[in-house]
Amino acid sequence: MQISQMTRILPVVLIVGGCASAPEPHDSRFAPSYPTPPSPLLGTNVGAIYQPGMAIMLFQDNRAYRVGDTLTVLLTETTNASKSANTTTDKSNSTSIANPTLFGRQFANAQPKGLPLAAGDLSLGFELGSEHSFAGSGTSQQSNRLSGSITVTVAEVLPNGNLVVRGEKWLTLNQGDEYVRLSGIVRPVDIFSDNSIPSTKVADARIEYGGKGAVADSNVMGWLSRFFQGRFWPF
Repeated sequence: MQISQMTRILPVVLIVGGCASAPEPHDSRFAPSYPTPPSPLLGTNVGAIYQPGMAIMLFQDNRAYRVGDTLTVLLTETTNASKSANTTTDKSNSTSIANPTLFGRQFANAQPKGLPLAAGDLSLGFELGSEHSFAGSGTSQQSNRLSGSITVTVAEVLPNGNLVVRGEKWLTLNQGDEYVRLSGIVRPVDIFSDNSIPSTKVADARIEYGGKGAVADSNVMGWLSRFFQGRFWPF
């Protein structure tokens, strides 16, 4: 292939490649947290039954309470919002001034007799009227529903005992990738005995659900359509 032909084809390849969907990068805000490694064994404890950081509690609660522990969050999010507004205004004005009386005669639409004025319409009556009206209405309604589950890790234990959790789950499907991300703060007392908690009990929750691929791209409006639908388009 000649160099001139490659020069013409290269921009097309770059444009097509730029339009293709790239995999969604992992967000560091939802990166998993790992437990702190145990401290090195002291020489005096070598061979002992108990070793620091290696203890197994037979009657320990299996619910998450340390950094690196896992916790299953049950997604039970349902929201409904609606808003309606209606405004109507009406205003009218009317002003009327009758013909004045000058030199003992009242001006009319015709030429008053005996006045040295030019012929024509000498009516000095004045009338003014105006009407204004406005009517506007608007309605907005939105509902969302998210169900499922995601297992996250404990990233931090706060001084009051609450747990900062975060995590993400990726699903690679036939036509793209789907992901769920969650972060927030939970109370240990709200955790069920099976080490799960509903998402409605997660404070400062940040829940993201999205995807990448052919199906996700088909639901995205093109840049030119977004321009005509944007607020900067005057029509």
